[in-house]
Amino acid sequence: MYIIAEIAQAHDGSLGIAHSYIDALAETGVDAVKFQTHIAEAESSPFEPFRINFSFEDPTRFDYWKRMEFTPGQWAGLKRHAEEKGLEFISTPFSNAAVDLLERLGVKRYKVGSGDTSNFLLLEKIARTGKPMIISSGMSTWDELDRTVDFLRRRNTDFSILQTTTAYPTQPENYGLNVIPELKARYGVPVGYSDHSARMETGIAAVTLGAEILEFHVVFDRRMFGPDSKASLTIDETKQLVEAVRNLEKTFTHPVDKSRLMVPEEVKRMFEKSLAVNKNLPAGHILQFKDLEAKKPSGYGIPANRFTDVVGKKLKTSKQKWDFLREEDLE
Repeated sequence: MYIIAEIAQAHDGSLGIAHSYIDALAETGVDAVKFQTHIAEAESSPFEPFRINFSFEDPTRFDYWKRMEFTPGQWAGLKRHAEEKGLEFISTPFSNAAVDLLERLGVKRYKVGSGDTSNFLLLEKIARTGKPMIISSGMSTWDELDRTVDFLRRRNTDFSILQTTTAYPTQPENYGLNVIPELKARYGVPVGYSDHSARMETGIAAVTLGAEILEFHVVFDRRMFGPDSKASLTIDETKQLVEAVRNLEKTFTHPVDKSRLMVPEEVKRMFEKSLAVNKNLPAGHILQFKDLEAKKPSGYGIPANRFTDVVGKKLKTSKQKWDFLREEDLE
């Protein structure tokens, strides 16, 4: 299971905050931190509207992307910091110019955002690097995704696909977790889930349904300024989610053979029960269902699962309330 914590724009343009996210996420057990590489002039224009009109600082979304930029040297410092902390540095390029920048940094793979899954110009640029790519499918129909997959296969590209829903935050009825096995069956490539629900159980459910990659936004606090804050997990939630997923990994790699007893025999006997009577009964009494109780441990009377063999039988001797019922007590 490859777990990616997406910082995206949670740093709000602050290099110091970006570095602080790396430090915090290094303590959670994720495999990678992911940023977004924006070069405003190459990807946007003043005509681009805000997806969420959250900003008191930026007149246009173009201005926002401009403020989210880091210099090549600053990006190199972030990548170096992540690697020193044992994390892979990943970034989503939003332009061919951003791919050039990331290539100079020497990234190992690329993430393609949902809005660029049908952007064959960008896909061609990334394919020519020979690096693997992870594609989010949140804005693609099956027909569009088929065309993208065909485009990549004709270029012998190593790729994986993430089910995602482009809604911030995503509501339960729109998670689309059912698409995970459908993607696997349709394309036969590694499949994962990119989450925008801000809920830990979504990622856990995705893993149980076969996701091999798990990506989610992170933020120090969901009350922070920014377009993705309400759709993000906190650092503490990230740590809990990673622990849960790692435990599930152990489960998947250690299947249980139900034909074999998983507890010691003496423990099994301790918890299983023997038949007893629940009232004083005289010799000659015909036992009825209402006369019976089951008490721990097993082995002190007739097994409780044989109660139907007892009902209708006559007692040879009298029994006191709560006495175990043995074979020799019956005619």
